[in-house]
Amino acid sequence: MSKEQTGDLLKFLKPFSANTQKIVLQLREFVWDLYPKANELIYDNYNALAFGWSPTDRVGHIFANIAVGRTNSNIHFGFYWGAQIADPKKILLGNGNQYRYILVSDIETFPKTYIKKLLKDAFANSLAKVKDQKQIMNGLTITKSISKVKRTLKPKAAKKKK
Repeated sequence: MSKEQTGDLLKFLKPFSANTQKIVLQLREFVWDLYPKANELIYDNYNALAFGWSPTDRVGHIFANIAVGRTNSNIHFGFYWGAQIADPKKILLGNGNQYRYILVSDIETFPKTYIKKLLKDAFANSLAKVKDQKQIMNGLTITKSISKVKRTLKPKAAKKKK
């Protein structure tokens, strides 16, 4: 099973704090436990480390994802097609035509029960987008891209004393 395939992800998480790594890995385990047959697609991009789950190997079929910003270390738990799923509690952020997310600062306040419902809807929506059932794959971790150049948080300049 792919849940145990952590080599690339752990390498890509190294620039982030231990606390950020811990939260991200706990969120990852949460999704893997619910969707063990999904595929994890990893994108180590210039501005964020992002990975999500899809019934195929295509980004357009991702139903949920985790992204960590390189310049601010914000953790997004998001829904690639979040604008197409019901959010009765209105907790999802985002105004575009597609992506919705919540910011996660700690695992204790992460709304697991509510997110499980959203995941169920997002997964069903994702499956409906798969037109060719031959594309469905089970339980793989696939590193899709690795950017050579990465943005980083620039340290603030020290103020000069007068």
